[in-house]
Amino acid sequence: MSKELPIIYLARHGETAWSLTGQHTGLTDLPLTEQGEHTARRLGARLMGLTFAKVFTSPLQRAAKTCELAGFGALAEVDPDLVEWDYGQYEGRRGTEIRAERPDWNLFRDGCPGGESPTQAAARADRVVSRIRAIQGDVLLFTSGHFIRVLASRWLGLEPTVNSRYFMLSTASLSALGYEDSLSRPVIRFWNDTQHVMCDSLQSKQSTHPRR
Repeated sequence: MSKELPIIYLARHGETAWSLTGQHTGLTDLPLTEQGEHTARRLGARLMGLTFAKVFTSPLQRAAKTCELAGFGALAEVDPDLVEWDYGQYEGRRGTEIRAERPDWNLFRDGCPGGESPTQAAARADRVVSRIRAIQGDVLLFTSGHFIRVLASRWLGLEPTVNSRYFMLSTASLSALGYEDSLSRPVIRFWNDTQHVMCDSLQSKQSTHPRR
């Protein structure tokens, strides 16, 4: 547990077949790929040595499995509010395909037909923020990319329909929210850390192509 101001760690799930192809994956409950399972374990190595007052995971298996493989399955509580955005009719579709029909489409501003509105996604994020701010100590969340982006905006008190689009995330990445000096000054401590994944990739390349 942090001895100073709390830190909220945000873990995005590992790779799935649809994250690899760029398809919108909302409530479709896809498993991790083999590579996704591997990077989830690497995420666990990145988190090694940290302790948390609470650990929460989305009920979707890609997040829950990432949580388990990272070594926190026994500690985690399932929070239904951590599920990914419900993309409705855009489920399984790529952004380029959608924008071919709607060139100005922006998920965070427009939402999805038959799915979740930005207001609904932000309301879920607000509930999560309210709960974790009541916890005395560091917190770890396992969830999905677009929801993390909305959550970060709401943590900072920003309008998610305008700002969430700028918070890009990679699979199996780690980010952290916190405070500067006091609880009245929320900040992003770091964002989209993939060093644990990149180092693993670099080692693999060096093994395949050893120096002469």
